[in-house]
Amino acid sequence: MATFVVLMGMQGAGKGTQAKTLAASLHLPHVTSGGMFRNHIENGTPLGQEAKQYLDKGLLVPDDLTIRMIKERVSEPDAVNGVILDGFPRNVPQAQALDNLLSVSIVPYLVISKEAAMDRLGGRMICSKDDGHHNGGYNVNDPKLKPKVEGVCDICGAPLIVRKDDTPDAIKKRIELYETETTPVLNYYREKGLLKEINAEQPVEAVSADLTNAIKARAV
Repeated sequence: MATFVVLMGMQGAGKGTQAKTLAASLHLPHVTSGGMFRNHIENGTPLGQEAKQYLDKGLLVPDDLTIRMIKERVSEPDAVNGVILDGFPRNVPQAQALDNLLSVSIVPYLVISKEAAMDRLGGRMICSKDDGHHNGGYNVNDPKLKPKVEGVCDICGAPLIVRKDDTPDAIKKRIELYETETTPVLNYYREKGLLKEINAEQPVEAVSADLTNAIKARAV
């Protein structure tokens, strides 16, 4: 039986890190909406060209276009046994549309306080060449995520930078926006009995273990 996981959690909860760890341990593709957009745009696909028109104007990609990309992605051969969805769905209409495409197995929700999230994000830096390097970010406040050489990406040697939206005010606004947009989605999955809360303030290894156990328990 295929395992379709919708991983949720506010910025700073470690969602990107945990998604990649889960994908590797469960041998499932890690699918992000941002990654899909980049792939389609870089490959010049019709969907990518359509999405680029919105992104170039600083607009959100419409739900129907995002859903078409998701539909195409989950139909690919490597997704036959399931996927780890990260960053989708962002609203209830997207969640409802996803239900028409596949049967969601579980929705782990990485729970973290605003204060802890802001502390984590406040020390985050990314590679100036490829923000996907090192699980999407380094963190000067976390010994395990510090770069080997201060200010330099471990993988490619490019300079590390602070994201424009990682200033304290920007972080606070992103968290508030996430809560406003995501609470209805969490309630949607809670009512369906699919939501599983995971304490994201634990050590990374403990969070990974709880996530894996929750998914395996649901698959039984």
